[in-house]
Amino acid sequence: MTDLAQQRAAYAARVTAKAGTDDPALRRAFATVPREAYCGPGPWTVLEEGGAARVADPAGLYRDALVALRPEAGLNNGEPSLHALCLAAVGVKPGERVVQVGAGGGYYTAILAELVGPEGRVEAYEVEPSLAAAARTALSGYGQVRVHDRSGAEGPLPPADLVTVAAGATAPLPVWLDALRPGGRLLVPLTAERSGGMLLATRPPGPVQAGPAQTGSAQVWPARFLAPVSFVPCAGARRPEEAARLATAFRDRDWTRVRRLHRGGRPGPGAFVAGEGWWLE
Repeated sequence: MTDLAQQRAAYAARVTAKAGTDDPALRRAFATVPREAYCGPGPWTVLEEGGAARVADPAGLYRDALVALRPEAGLNNGEPSLHALCLAAVGVKPGERVVQVGAGGGYYTAILAELVGPEGRVEAYEVEPSLAAAARTALSGYGQVRVHDRSGAEGPLPPADLVTVAAGATAPLPVWLDALRPGGRLLVPLTAERSGGMLLATRPPGPVQAGPAQTGSAQVWPARFLAPVSFVPCAGARRPEEAARLATAFRDRDWTRVRRLHRGGRPGPGAFVAGEGWWLE
């Protein structure tokens, strides 16, 4: 094993431990994918709580920190332990089909490709043309990945077992929810400005359950927030009025108690926040 491979293996163990998971497939994916291949040419700017640092050695990327991709736009390669926590929560399986909204440079696309394996599929969407081109080149060795240089907040999207969004939205968009197969999962950061919570919503297997009669809800999906997060805004997935409601909800209510996503209907007394055609209970 090379020194860099050893660095990756140790990093993978640290990242998954911090995420609270011992999933061997997830640890193996983080130990396999070379982060430096997806962050542009070095030297790189690493962003930690203590500030920014420039690193020229790829080994310096194997820490639980952001790596700047397009600093002028606030775009970065996200925090590994947060992504590990989210991927552990959704339990990506070999052979699954994934829609990724916001591929960036392709690092977490490669992690997803490792998890779904050669029989799976990752459809990655990146609206920033230069990042999409870089990701397409870096991911060329994965036959199960296709990079689309357009917004993933617009249809059509292919049917998916997982839709994962890497930019802050103010709503779980219908285009994402409608793409999910029965049992499929949506991971989306719901954010007021940049901060908010990472929502995991699951389409029930079989017929979708109807909500309580008094709310007139059309569908009820299991849902919960996994962690507080901060993300750049997702183009095409933000409404000012929903952002204002999210700001109030995260300030005044307990996000850890959210358990259900309602599609349609009137918000009930247990509503955490309500948007256009959806609400969280």
